[in-house]
Amino acid sequence: MGSFLSTLLTVFPVSQGAAATDQVVFEPDNVLELLKGREPPIENFWTFCVEASETKHVEAVLTAMLGDWIDFVFVPSPASFAIYADHDEYLTFYIPNSLGLDHLITRLEVEGFSFEDYVRPSEG
Repeated sequence: MGSFLSTLLTVFPVSQGAAATDQVVFEPDNVLELLKGREPPIENFWTFCVEASETKHVEAVLTAMLGDWIDFVFVPSPASFAIYADHDEYLTFYIPNSLGLDHLITRLEVEGFSFEDYVRPSEG
């Protein structure tokens, strides 16, 4: 997962952002471990929002949330893209232009990732 996130954060540098749950299927052990001892504590781990304010914290939050069976949306600040992840291990990227998406896909393919049902837009 590190290679995926480091590639994503290279193409779209993020120094802060927020991830909010849509559905938590199982107890989010990775997220709870990451946030252990922080104030305020998560009281309802079935519905929560986590904010991160440094690149390393953004990567840690995304790693934890992608490692648990969580449906969530992540939006950086300022908003340059968004990710919707679901517990079936699918990710949907919301990127404002096809050039940014094409650049991300190319970089991820170089890292060995493949994309189901993705068709590159034709030029012309």
